[in-house]
Amino acid sequence: MGGQDDGGRSGHPGPRIEAADLGEELGARATLVQFSSAFCAPCRATRRVLDEVARMVPGVAHVEIDAEAHLELVRSLGVRKTPTVLVLDAGGRVVRRAVGQPRKADVIAALGEAV
Repeated sequence: MGGQDDGGRSGHPGPRIEAADLGEELGARATLVQFSSAFCAPCRATRRVLDEVARMVPGVAHVEIDAEAHLELVRSLGVRKTPTVLVLDAGGRVVRRAVGQPRKADVIAALGEAV
């Protein structure tokens, strides 16, 4: 995925995230989880890209998390910068992870690993 990829492709399943952790339902096929902060300009651009992809691909949800308001989740997942995007499969397992503003084509390609 665009931006700096910081793991999630080792062939080993990543951590599993439950809907309760996010406060929203997971997508039927995949979920794009975006960690953002209030004054992050790349976060706003990332939100637009992920919203557009989620509308284009059936069964994909986009969930944006305020990193400052969810510090326990941020720490448990090792999120260090915003935006950080996690791609979850239907079961909530992290299959890709990237830091920085992604390109739409890269997000679509990353979803291929999740669905």
